[in-house]
Parts: sequence; structure tokens; C-alpha cells
Amino acid sequence: MGTGDREQAQARARQEADRLTAQGIHGIALTWVDNAGLTRVKSVPTGRLAHSARRGVGMSPVFDVYLVDDSMTTSPHIGGPDGDLRLFPDLDRLTALAAQPGWAWAPADRYAQSGLEHPTCQRLFARRMAERAHGRGIALRMGFETEWVVTTGGTGDTDDTPGPGPYNAAPGPRYAGTGPAYGMARLVDLSGYLADVLDTLHTQGVEVLQLHPEYAAGQFEVSVAPADPVGAADLAVLVRETIRGVSARHGLTALFGPVAEAGTVGNGGHLHLSLWQGERNLCRDGDGPHGMTATSEAFLAGVLRALPALLAIGAPSPASYLRLEPSRWAGAYQCWGLENREAALRFITGAPDDPGGANAEVKCFDPAANPYLVTGAVIAAGLAGLDAGLTLPPPVSGDPARTGRERRLPTSLLGALEHFEDSAVLREALGDPLFESIAAVRRAEAALFEKATPQEIAAATRGRY
Repeated sequence: MGTGDREQAQARARQEADRLTAQGIHGIALTWVDNAGLTRVKSVPTGRLAHSARRGVGMSPVFDVYLVDDSMTTSPHIGGPDGDLRLFPDLDRLTALAAQPGWAWAPADRYAQSGLEHPTCQRLFARRMAERAHGRGIALRMGFETEWVVTTGGTGDTDDTPGPGPYNAAPGPRYAGTGPAYGMARLVDLSGYLADVLDTLHTQGVEVLQLHPEYAAGQFEVSVAPADPVGAADLAVLVRETIRGVSARHGLTALFGPVAEAGTVGNGGHLHLSLWQGERNLCRDGDGPHGMTATSEAFLAGVLRALPALLAIGAPSPASYLRLEPSRWAGAYQCWGLENREAALRFITGAPDDPGGANAEVKCFDPAANPYLVTGAVIAAGLAGLDAGLTLPPPVSGDPARTGRERRLPTSLLGALEHFEDSAVLREALGDPLFESIAAVRRAEAALFEKATPQEIAAATRGRY
């Protein structure tokens, strides 16, 4: 970004700071999401927002090789105490946080001191992939489902802190609400809390499509309106931190880990997407399967082909593979189907009179994923499908675990990492510095939990994301 652009951002930030100060907002949280899937933050007083927009806020590059337990690994391009980056707030996303009086939030892009884009900035990667799609005449609309588990006693760890290592074995969490899966009783139990979630998101300008109890104990899901790829990832961060803030205000804890307890249904981080040219939804009114256009079919075929490698992005934790089990609607098989909740790639036609209703859902991802990496990597895989002119195989009906014909997705993080490291498509899209730092974090987290039991993995990760 040039000097003139920074000066314009500084002038605008002064106006925004005046507006926020008048609202009683004293601090701005600037967030980024690391390769382990954790949202990290630097904050500045509201009066420093203009300076931050002009000069950025310093931070270390080493966060790209942080693990879920806050230990560090290293990669060929990233690691160690040297270096400094600048965080620049995206003023278009600046939001007063209704659940945290006195605070506002903005996602940040990361640049080198020289002013060049930092090659491992995940948010800038997502933007580059969206621009790559635009260069092909395609606009992506995306949206994440956010699932979480509500507890009354913290994370359920022995002392509610992660400790020096991964093995904090403890009794299971104390779940809030005792109603059945998808039951009205559970909504009634926590109706005041859930109404506050809805009201807070509305106050922040987030359009909620639905909120409901989910399958697991104490589990809920909220879906929001689709946005551009970077905007969808921003919303995923904002929605999660809003739920966290509302939960704390009610004396509750929100758990976003892939599983709260081993052997139970976990939290999904499903990604919905549709392809557009102008006002035309390319997922409908075509000659392909269930009305897809050829462009949509090839794109989705590229995503389907890349799913084993994409798991290292979208299911990035050892805990992810405790969730990714057959017959749990987790998408454990590399197949697609019409309205099939067991397929890793689910296609939805939508109602005939709803042009925006047709979309695809990637079901094998979970909340441990960095949403910017997810949106960017899915676009890269889809565009590779377009380049190769791929078509989809026949759709799968019913539970693929019972047919025995469909290919199981990797059942471990190391298995997914092997496919990831073999993916020329993802290496080219991500670039070597980001690609290698992701691989290093995955390999180190697999080693971190190598001797842990499933329940120890669940206990160590459920409250970290």
C-alpha cells in the first residue's frame, strides 16, 4: 500500500476514532488468525487508531508457527525471535462490540516494514484468491456455520488453564441446558442467553439467518448471511468472539473446539459457497447435475478432488479427527450428494423461486480452521477444477459408510498432511512461506499429541479456539 493510500486511511481513521470516542469506546482490538486457528490480538487506544492506520502496529512473524498450546515450532521461512511486521486495520470492517462495552474490533492485514505484503498473511491470501476468481469472471459468495457448546463451569479442564503441555485430563464439561437434540426445551432453558446472542449480533450489523440447538449436549449453531470470501472469514471471527463475549456476560463458557468430549458429535465449521456472474447464480439453471452450470460443476469437482489435501486446512487439529467420524453428519467420505448430510460435499438446489438458494456446503471442516485459509484454499482448488475441465462423479445417496464404495477421507492429521504436501495446487496458491509454515504447524501439533488419549486431546483443545 502506497504512501497516499496510508494518508487517506489515516484521515478516515481520525473520523472513525472521533465517532467511536463519542460512543464511549476506548480501545480497538486488531485481530488476525494464526495457522493453528487461534485468533490473536493487539489492541490500541481509540485515539491511536489514526496512527495505526498510517503506520501499523508491530508484531512478530513467529506467530505463524505458534501451536494450539502456545508453544512454537519453526519452518524454512518463519521461526525465531527476529523480525517485525506491521498490522493495519481494515477500516471497512471496524465494528463497535456490543458484548464488550468500551471496545471496537477490526481485522488486520499484515505487511513487512518495507510496505510489502507479508507472504504468510492469511487474510491477504484469501483476498488474492478472491481476486484470482474475479479475473475469471467469477464472484464467490461464502458463509460459515458456527457451532459451539455452552458450559457452566469453564472449559472442563482441571483448573481451566491449558497448562504447560497438552495433557490436562479432566472430567467432562458441565453443559448448560438439558434439552434434547434440536429440542425446544434447550432453547427455553437458555432463551435469555440466546436472545442476547441474536440482539448483540444484530446491533453489530450481522444478519443472522438462523439459530438453533444442535445434536450434542449444550450445542448450538448460528448461520449468517453470505458475503465475499474475505468478508465471510471476517464474519466467522466476529461471530465467534461475539458469542464468546455474550457467554462470559451470562457466566457461561463457549467451547469452539472440534469436540468437547471424545466419542461424541463435535462442532462443525461448515462452509457454504455459491458462484456468481453478475446477478446470475451459477449453481442453478444450467445443464449439469441438479441444474449446475458447467462452471459450477467444474469448480465443485475441483474442490471434491482436493478434499484430502484441504483437510489439512479445514480440519487442522488432531482433535478434528475425533469429530470426523462416519454416520455423524461430519462428511467423512470423499463424495458429494444432493442434500446428503453424510457427504463431504453437499449440494443444495434451493427453491425454484429462490435464485440465491442454490449453493454447496463443505461439511468436513471444523472451527479449529483459520477461516481465511479455508476460503482461499477452497477457491484455489475450485479454480484448478475449472482449469482441468473436471466433471463430478455420480452423486451418493444415503450413508456412504453403509455402501462401502466411497473413499474415506484421511483419518488423522498426518494423513491429511501427506496429501497437503503433495498438492501442487495449494503450494502454488499459498506460496512457499505460507505453505511451509502451515505444514510445520500441522506436523508439530501431530507430534504434540502423539501419545495423548482421545479424551486428553479433547480436553486440551476444546476451549482453545
